Amino acid sequence: MREAELWERMDEVLPHGYAASWAGSVVLEDLGSRTVRDALAAGIPCKAIWRAVWSHLELPGKLR
Repeated sequence: MREAELWERMDEVLPHGYAASWAGSVVLEDLGSRTVRDALAAGIPCKAIWRAVWSHLELPGKLR
């Protein structure tokens, strides 16, 4: 998964315009207590980041 796809998916599941703010403020344990933005900066693969977002938001399996 590329970073662009990660952002597209986040935009689909979070209210319009909220993904960018959420990505910089919500700390996810599955990312080693990092935000999405911190995880990207640390080089964590986008697929792993999406899985953490998916889990945290308790999204349906079809979105995994």
